[in-house]
Amino acid sequence: MNNRFDLLIFDWDGTLINTIDWITHCLQTASERCGCDIPKAQAAKDVIGLSIQEATSKLHPSVDAKTHEQLVQHYAKEYASKQLSRDDLFPDIYEMLVELKQAGYSLAVATGKTRHGLQEALQATAMEDLFSVTRCADETASKPDPKMLLEIMQVTNSTPERTLMVGDSIHDLQMATNARISSVGVCCGAHSKDILQQHEPLLCLSLATELLTYLR
Repeated sequence: MNNRFDLLIFDWDGTLINTIDWITHCLQTASERCGCDIPKAQAAKDVIGLSIQEATSKLHPSVDAKTHEQLVQHYAKEYASKQLSRDDLFPDIYEMLVELKQAGYSLAVATGKTRHGLQEALQATAMEDLFSVTRCADETASKPDPKMLLEIMQVTNSTPERTLMVGDSIHDLQMATNARISSVGVCCGAHSKDILQQHEPLLCLSLATELLTYLR
């Protein structure tokens, strides 16, 4: 395979797993239950990838602290009402990750999810053993701050030049730019190809599995 990179860092929602519509529903449901304006679908998608606290703050910047806390709680409750499984992954994602790991790449996840949320998702999809390290928004800085990428590189002893970020949102690609690493956009999640290309990824893919062709 292509030996340009050693470390491949993936976003989770919208990149590896097909959950963007579900997250959008949960953000809209939380807004309705708190008596807030219900965001349009694209407005909700635009904040996916941020920490849930930052996402709800951007959707509802004028609410008080109590309402903001209730938004987060309602979102978490609604999201947890659906049991995820490996069937929710985009087609052939698991097989791609296995092939990449066997080829010698270090694999990692950088996500706006909470640690609890990611651990539940990793266990539900039986993917935990595939990743060398994972970072979540509630244990470091939210995207697009580069801190989680810098921490992942430090743990894996990787350099920016040998690291690639793969994600479906502008927050992923901007985080990569801020960390001075290369990125690849995938158009199966929060943002379209035209929007992703504004952040100058190496390329934009329809699905993350097309990364195999690029790396071979």
